[in-house]
Parts: sequence; C-alpha cells; structure tokens
Amino acid sequence: MKILYGVQGTGNGHIARARIMATAMAKRNDIEVDFVFSGRAPDAYFDMECFGDYRTFNGLTFQTHKGQVSQWQTVKQAKPLQLLRDIHQLDVSGYDLLLNDFEPVTAWAARRRGLPSISVSHQAAFTYDVPRHDEQLSDKLIMRCFAPTDVQLGVHWFHFDQPIVPPFINDKPASEPTNSHVLVYLPFEDIDEVREMLEPLTEQKFVCFHPRVTTEHKQGHISWFRPSKPGFRSALQHCSGVISNGGFELASESLQLKKKLLVKPLRGQFEQISNLKTLMTLGLCLPLYQLDTDTVEDWLSEPASEGLEFPDDPTPMLDWIIAGNWSDTQPLCDALWKQVKFGPKTRERLMSLAF
Repeated sequence: MKILYGVQGTGNGHIARARIMATAMAKRNDIEVDFVFSGRAPDAYFDMECFGDYRTFNGLTFQTHKGQVSQWQTVKQAKPLQLLRDIHQLDVSGYDLLLNDFEPVTAWAARRRGLPSISVSHQAAFTYDVPRHDEQLSDKLIMRCFAPTDVQLGVHWFHFDQPIVPPFINDKPASEPTNSHVLVYLPFEDIDEVREMLEPLTEQKFVCFHPRVTTEHKQGHISWFRPSKPGFRSALQHCSGVISNGGFELASESLQLKKKLLVKPLRGQFEQISNLKTLMTLGLCLPLYQLDTDTVEDWLSEPASEGLEFPDDPTPMLDWIIAGNWSDTQPLCDALWKQVKFGPKTRERLMSLAF
C-alpha cells in the first residue's frame, strides 16, 4: 500500500507522533510512505532523518504573542493564495490512502482528487463528544474544515466511548532517574517573562528549552537550550516535573514517564484549555494560568505523578490500515485500550465520571 502522510509542523507534538509511525512503517514490506509537512519554515525542522525525502509547504498555522493566540498575526501571516496553489498542485495520484495529522494541504488535495483519507490526530478527537472548554463557533469550524478527512480517528488520554485511540509513546521511565531538575518548555511564552518567573526559586534547578535561545548558557540555577530531540529527551527522562503549555504530546510523554505536570494553556486556544481541564479532571496536573512564581513554588512541593502507561507499538494500527475496513474502528480501539494502564487514583476518578 502506498500512503501519503500529512503532518502539521506547528509545535513538535505532531512530528513526535509521526516519528513513531515512520519508524514502524519502515520495518514493513507492505507499506510505502511519503511524508508532507506544513506549518513552519523549511529550515526550522530538526531531527527529521526518519522521514526520508519529505516535502514541506507553508500551510496554515496559528501565530502567538506572549502566550496567547494572536488573531491579527495569524491572519497577517496566512497566505491563502499560496495555500490554494499548493493544494491544486500537489499530485496525490498513485497513492492508495492519505494519513493525516491535522495538515491542511494534503487533506484538501485528497478531498479534491477523491483519495481516501484518515485523520489520526488529537484534533480529530474533538469531532466527538469529549470534554471541551471555552469552545467557540470558530473553533468548531476550524476543527471541521482545517484538514477534513473521510474517517476521523481521535487520539486522547481516554476513549470517552468514542472512536478514539491512545497515543503511542516509545520512552519508558529511566531505571534510575536523577530527578535533578525541573524541565520547562513554554515556547509560546515571552522568554524574559519565563526567566523572571523562575529567577526567585534559587533552590531549584530548571532546564529550559525555548526557540528564542540563540546559544546554550546557564544563569545560576537556570540552564537554557534550543529545542533538540536528544537533549530534550534526556532532560525529560531525568527531571522531577514538567512545566509546559497545554500541548497533547509532551503531556502524554510526561505521563508515560510519571512526571508531575504544571500546565499553562495557550490563551485563545480551546484545545489546550480543554487538555488542561481533562488532565485536572483525571487528577494528573495542576494549572498555571499566568506566569506566577508563587504557583510554581507551591507545585514544586507536590508529589510525583502516578502517570499513565501507553502502547509503544503502532503495529495494530498499521495492520488495521492495511486490512482496509476503515469504517470499523471499534476492534482497533478495543485492542489498543487494553494496553493502557491507569494508576489507581486515575481509575477511581474515571469510575466516578459519566461519559
């Protein structure tokens, strides 16, 4: 089967999920795959070797300013004519299927040419009855029209009795984590404001990754790095907790590694706000609504998280794709959720909720 795989490049969560799929696909003789990314500048991608000769487009992405979606900058940076040209010029002939992770160019090109398409994304979960907060009509339209596909297979921390699968996470907790620092990843926040929040907490070491860091350096108890997969992975394995925005993939990786979470959702982004509320409902994080030193200090004394354990092998999904009965998602969902291990406190909370 020849597959076109479209991946949203904004943030690193979509790409992290695609890496796991790409590695599994490369081991099979019955799948040939080409990757397309959009949402960031071509030179801003990193650690992309597993995707082979991938292609990039401008696509569409949300612009942010100081931890909030900027509607004006989003409209200003959008290039609708370029998007339309890319959709019309992308040749999807010769492919049997499009897999899509919230990527608009491939989704609309597939729809235009009648190529069967499946969305496997966290955003697809919001087409179903799942917990959501502060959702506006514009949010509903974006989720429906941004990257439309024939089949929507959501990815979430619980199935909510919907066509939803758990995330695939490769990393396992380190046998002897040092717990020597707190990992901070707030890429949408102003870097100076992050620094001001952390500076008074001199007894705690912080390892911060931020796209605005130009050279790696240390300022007392705060170390600063540019995003990179190897460095970030090591810092995540050996941290005692994670302070992050409300992105889905990093929260999933943190839960897998049993790291406690302090989550600051991107203002104006209902998906991140919904992620925060879901994690709070499950007792798996505390909120950081603004960059506040006192809130961080209180969170530092919180105990470790019991976390969740997710599947690490997408083979069942690839077998389901090859089988071709894409309208029947239940067997796949059942098989994957049997592999998820919830901690006792999380199971207790789930039993008390009505979905």
